[in-house]
Amino acid sequence: MDKKYYADFLCYNEIILELKAVKSLDDNHMAQIMNYMKATDKKVGLLINFGSRSLEYKRVVF
Repeated sequence: MDKKYYADFLCYNEIILELKAVKSLDDNHMAQIMNYMKATDKKVGLLINFGSRSLEYKRVVF
């Protein structure tokens, strides 16, 4: 694959933060962060959505 992935944020070189601004998080967003975690060999990720009425987040751990 010729594509490169650049994390929205990488905290402490351990946690991938994926930021969204959508009405609600769905399985596609979870699959995306899980793929990013597998590709970068990181064990912890946070999926954060600023687009819903209140802040929505999911913590993902392998």
